[in-house]
Amino acid sequence: MRYALTIALALFPAACGQFALPDEDLAPPPGMTRPMPRPGAGGVAPAGANTADAFDTTSAAERAAAQAAPEPAGEARLGRTVATLGNPADPGFWLETPLVTASRQGRVVAVANGKAVSLELRPIDGPQSAGSRISLPALRLLGVGLTGLHELDVFAGG
Repeated sequence: MRYALTIALALFPAACGQFALPDEDLAPPPGMTRPMPRPGAGGVAPAGANTADAFDTTSAAERAAAQAAPEPAGEARLGRTVATLGNPADPGFWLETPLVTASRQGRVVAVANGKAVSLELRPIDGPQSAGSRISLPALRLLGVGLTGLHELDVFAGG
């Protein structure tokens, strides 16, 4: 019995090799490199970008506008979401969230410190309890760090 198990284990890797997929099936399409971006993922990284400062292409005026206090009339709280950094090469201030069904202007408030940012709310598929993705410039203004999961209260503008 012991010898039969030894022989079976010795032949197992050889048998598995018969079922391997050919390399050409795993290759990216011509002209593409790995990793391939998600379908619909916007933005292209600035040439040579390797720091948060290099990826953040927003102007001082855009950052000031995003931090300006909104008009409270007509604003509606959509809920709370947990967000992580989205595509850092996608410029501007935005939140991809299942809390909206169409793109619209809104605002997020970081639960951790109360800082707020006005941004574009973009819909993504999933239940409302699913997580969200937020832009690099928005995370920087919120002051919650670029890594990890961040609780955000989401508001839609009127």
